[in-house]
Amino acid sequence: MFEALLALHAQVKSSSQALSGSTEALLAEKAELTEFVEALRARLKFFDEYELAATQFAAAAAAPDSTDLMPLLKKLDECIAYVAANPQYADAVAYATKFRQLQSRTLGLVRGRVQTVLRQATQVVQTAVAEVAAGAAAGGATGQSGLPTATRSASGPLPAGRVLVLPEGTEVSLLYVRFRAAAEPLLKGLVSEVGSKAGRPDYARLLEDCRRVYCSIRQQLVQPHFQSRLSSLSGLPLPQFVRAATEQLLRLSQLEGQLMEQLFGAAASWNNRQQRLPEAAPPLSTSLAEGLRPLLEPLGQLLYDVLRPRFVQLADMDMLTELIDILQHEVLHDALLRRAGPGGEALAPSLSRALADLQERLIYRAQAFIKEAIEGYQPRGDDLSCPAKLEAAAAKAASAGAAGSAAGVDAEITEADNTAEEADGQEEVAAQGSALIHGHWYPPVRSTLLLLSKLYRCIDTKIFAGLAQEAVAACTACVQGAGRLVAKQAGPLDGQLFVIQHLLFLREQIAQFDVDLTVTDIDLDFTHMRDHMRRIMSGEASLFTLSSSNAMVQMLGRGGPRVVSASIDSKRDLEQQLKACCESFIMNLTKAAVEPMLGFITKVTAVRLAAGSNPALAKPIKQQAFGAPAKLAELVAGVNKAMTGKLPHAVNKTRLYLPNPATRAILFRPVKSNIAEAHGQIAQLLEAQYSPEEAAQVPLMQPDQLRAALDELS
Repeated sequence: MFEALLALHAQVKSSSQALSGSTEALLAEKAELTEFVEALRARLKFFDEYELAATQFAAAAAAPDSTDLMPLLKKLDECIAYVAANPQYADAVAYATKFRQLQSRTLGLVRGRVQTVLRQATQVVQTAVAEVAAGAAAGGATGQSGLPTATRSASGPLPAGRVLVLPEGTEVSLLYVRFRAAAEPLLKGLVSEVGSKAGRPDYARLLEDCRRVYCSIRQQLVQPHFQSRLSSLSGLPLPQFVRAATEQLLRLSQLEGQLMEQLFGAAASWNNRQQRLPEAAPPLSTSLAEGLRPLLEPLGQLLYDVLRPRFVQLADMDMLTELIDILQHEVLHDALLRRAGPGGEALAPSLSRALADLQERLIYRAQAFIKEAIEGYQPRGDDLSCPAKLEAAAAKAASAGAAGSAAGVDAEITEADNTAEEADGQEEVAAQGSALIHGHWYPPVRSTLLLLSKLYRCIDTKIFAGLAQEAVAACTACVQGAGRLVAKQAGPLDGQLFVIQHLLFLREQIAQFDVDLTVTDIDLDFTHMRDHMRRIMSGEASLFTLSSSNAMVQMLGRGGPRVVSASIDSKRDLEQQLKACCESFIMNLTKAAVEPMLGFITKVTAVRLAAGSNPALAKPIKQQAFGAPAKLAELVAGVNKAMTGKLPHAVNKTRLYLPNPATRAILFRPVKSNIAEAHGQIAQLLEAQYSPEEAAQVPLMQPDQLRAALDELS
């Protein structure tokens, strides 16, 4: 019995162990199957999300104010990333396509949502503007409408197509503050989330589309007000209009930049995100300046379209230079970014075109001015009565100086010796400045220098150099022609001094511009082709010969046109004309003083040459008819008379034209040398060819006397 129980116990124990092993195996298998199911469910979860996402999309599309768009996009992004990471799964490609299509439609909903918010904000602003306009039309007081009387229409509503000109404070309050208040709560969070994902091409394109929609809506809102503002300013003088209009445009650019930055975030973050875009992604303009370009470029073009018709009608160069100065120094370059903010880059092309139009118009007017006022100038009135005008000016200056000297003679006596040299230097400046102020310079010279001073700061250096070369060449020729007329009226000396005076002044003034007044003309020379054409026309060369002697082949090979280049340097030509005139003046002044001596020396030289070739003709100079002591004495007496008469008169006249002692010293130095050399040669002839008694009859100046007489030439 006991053994039976033991056997039964062993049997039960064995069955229990078997059952326990089976149970543990089943539990392990269940755990494995559960783990497999969970893993499978985790993998299928992203595929199953499509149906749920499609349902959420339909709900968001039906409810425009839904806030589930960004969570839905986040879920779709995760699904797309998972499917793309596991392309080995069945239907992975098909589901990837479905997810991308759903994502694209959701992005479209976001774009539409942004557009709706912006349009609603615009409607709020337009309603507020309409209320203000209605109050203005009703003739309400300023305290009621917030508008000054000048901006309201007392006769009823504004004409169609025009909007109320809002004061600056009201304009900022309605167009910017109220727009931001209406759009920012609904827009900024959405745009911020899109911007946080702008490293992906799809979101970057969405952000760019949102900004483009924003610019389009803002343009429709702002442009009518800007256009009305320009219309209200159109009655101002053109320089004031340009200043006021550009000020409005730059202010608008700054406000729009601030508004876009507040709604869309800082441009720096967009730039950083753009740097992280894949190379395969299309280039996107994400900087704040580029974002504002679609909005500001049409406004800049609108201002340009208003300004251009007025610019092209301008003929006054002073007005043109003033407008160019306004655009160059007050609007463009550094001032543009400082006053307009980042959006200034978008306005630069339109404003630069306006500046280019002004510069082009100025160049055209400068060319016409050169032809009319310089090259084609006809002297009138007392333009050429230079001696009389200069003498009157000198007399007036002398009387004024005498009065001043009488008033301050006691104070100046002790300083006269120390300041003599400085006073001489100031004499030229004062005389030339006085002459210029009182109009004593020849009008074409004044016109040339005024023209160059206006052009120098307004146009490109190369273009200025070309115009300056043309103007200086025309002015030089005009001064030469005027000098010939002065010579006919007042004498050759006045004509030469007139030319020297004006060319010296012109050379001194153009040196300040520091430009190369050289122009190279390139032409084609066909003159050497005449022989080829003559041979062809006469039949000597045939056009139909199939060899190297064919007339056309020869003409094209050896008789083609030649390129001829010619360099025209107005500054060099001016120097040459001035040098030639100075040399002529020096020679004429020398002849006025010692021409008889020069003639006598020439005859002596001729006699000596003849005696050298034929000794039979040799005889002393004093035995020659022209060399008799009485003749020589008469000749020297005439020279002495000229030295005390003609020469001092010429020197005094030179002082009128050339008040600078240094300039006169340069001109008189060769004259003194010529006079001294002529006297020296006569003295040598008297010593060598004449007896002391005969030489004593000739009243030749002694060296000390001659030196004293020449020292007075200053």
